[in-house]
Amino acid sequence: MGESFVLNVESRRLRMPVAGLAVAVTALLTASCSDEPAGTPSAANGEPGKQAQSAPAAPVIKISPTEGSSTVRPDKKVVVTADGGPLEQVTVESGGEEVEGDFDAGRTKWVSKAPLKPASDYTVSATAAGGTTASSSFTTLKPEIELAVADVTPAVKGEKVGVGAPIIVTFNNPIPSKAGKANVEEALEVTSEKPAVGAWRWIDDKTVIYRTRKYWKAHQKVTFTAHLEGVQGAKNMYGVEDFTKTINIGASQISYIDTRKHTMIVKRDGKVAKKMLISAGMATTRAYTTTSGVHLTMGKSNPERMISPGFEKGHPEYYDVMINHAVRFSNSGEYVHAKNNVWAQGRRNVSHGCINARPDQAKWFYDIAQRGDVVIIKGTDREVEWNNGWSYWQLSFKEWKKGSALAAGASG
Repeated sequence: MGESFVLNVESRRLRMPVAGLAVAVTALLTASCSDEPAGTPSAANGEPGKQAQSAPAAPVIKISPTEGSSTVRPDKKVVVTADGGPLEQVTVESGGEEVEGDFDAGRTKWVSKAPLKPASDYTVSATAAGGTTASSSFTTLKPEIELAVADVTPAVKGEKVGVGAPIIVTFNNPIPSKAGKANVEEALEVTSEKPAVGAWRWIDDKTVIYRTRKYWKAHQKVTFTAHLEGVQGAKNMYGVEDFTKTINIGASQISYIDTRKHTMIVKRDGKVAKKMLISAGMATTRAYTTTSGVHLTMGKSNPERMISPGFEKGHPEYYDVMINHAVRFSNSGEYVHAKNNVWAQGRRNVSHGCINARPDQAKWFYDIAQRGDVVIIKGTDREVEWNNGWSYWQLSFKEWKKGSALAAGASG
């Protein structure tokens, strides 16, 4: 009989053959290295023995304005957020028109971009990862005061304007605060077929004017759009609809007048179209002195009634006459017009401040004149004020931009 070995297990003495010792020791060690009783199935097989992980929670979607809101300000943003997963789709609409908006980098937030329409019903629907959905509806308030564009000048249908033409916008209600002006100005857009840089300048609470840094390029269309819908101009005042106007820029017509040489040279699209002999203001008084500087033609009439400023009937300086082919270029009564005093034209300044020319040449100028044509006058000691008529080019573009309600001032 072979040798035996004594193994002490749980204080009990066992006697077994050496040959069976290795098997017994291996079984004992295997049992001691496991937390599970022998024969317990493995959790790796998805069977009992280890607790299974729980499924992730579905994303939570929140929408602002909340469901049923009935007096939402049109300038309020629509905000949709998702907690616990990304947004897949957000749709905000009213009357079949969708509202544009942007997602953040992680697509956990969506924010509308443009103001909402006043007095309108909106619906919001959103979908997040895993098919989670949410919806809401709300109504924007009806403004107590409606803001709208009352007039745009010069922009008569079919009219062509000069390369110096401003865009003068008048609103139906005053916009008293700088914040309101900034809101409105930010909603104004000017685009041109031949790109230009320009800026807005407020001259009062109802009027804002756009001027380019350099003259417009000739022969093109310019589009003015006021994206006023939902824009707040003042307390309880919101824009109710957008407005668009097309402005046609005609030929480049720039006139150069030298009151000392008594000449007027008209250039059309860069080429000399006409040389004229003229007579300017006699300069015996300030009122009778032609203003120097950069002017714009503002309108024309044939005939134009002209009455002496500051003098009553019976005074030696009084006059009340009808003048043919008059093209206005300031608010202080200055015109280029016809007058049959060829003895003075080209020789002496004898007018009451206007530029007069030979009748046939004055008619030629009248026929081609466009509102917004440039008239540059030199030779007198009276400088035209920037706000005398449309003499906006008297200001540098840097100075012009200071009248903007926006910090930068300039726009494309």
